[in-house]
Amino acid sequence: MKSKVYTLTGDKGMTSLVGGKRVSKDDLRVEAYGTIDELNAQMGLLAHNSKLDIKGMHDFVHKIQNKLFNIGAYLATESTTPDTPVFGLTEADVRELEAKIDAMDAELPPMHGFILPGGSRLSALCDVCRTVTRRAERRVVSLSKEAAVNPLVIQYLNRLSDFFFIFARFNNIHNQFEEIYWDKNA
Repeated sequence: MKSKVYTLTGDKGMTSLVGGKRVSKDDLRVEAYGTIDELNAQMGLLAHNSKLDIKGMHDFVHKIQNKLFNIGAYLATESTTPDTPVFGLTEADVRELEAKIDAMDAELPPMHGFILPGGSRLSALCDVCRTVTRRAERRVVSLSKEAAVNPLVIQYLNRLSDFFFIFARFNNIHNQFEEIYWDKNA
């Protein structure tokens, strides 16, 4: 028998963490993994862009989405310590992001100011993912002040926002969209 999607257990503003503990839906932990979930949903839009197949990025975006599910599950589990490993997330994942960033950046012209978000649709989606990643990072940092969080989570999110920034630029340049620089006198 198929179970119902609605359980009625959250009708009073409470939810369960992994392990069963009930917390308010505005708890820092719920905010942190909820923002990771929002980022993953935004990446779903990014993944369905027809121009994403540049340099195997389609598969790489799906890989990141899986990493985000792992991070979300980790954050939804209260009984962790700073040394508790995040299943499916390693320092090699951070280095892989750095390698992707470096490879794309090597093909880009130098920046000469702040670039406005946008350009191509794909780049705009990257910019949305970047800003949601930054918010997720802020939520996890806030959580880390009250609860144990493996520092690798923050490091990965920090690098992921850099990845989206460079990926947005990369897509604009490779799809011949002009980068628009901030004009503080506009």
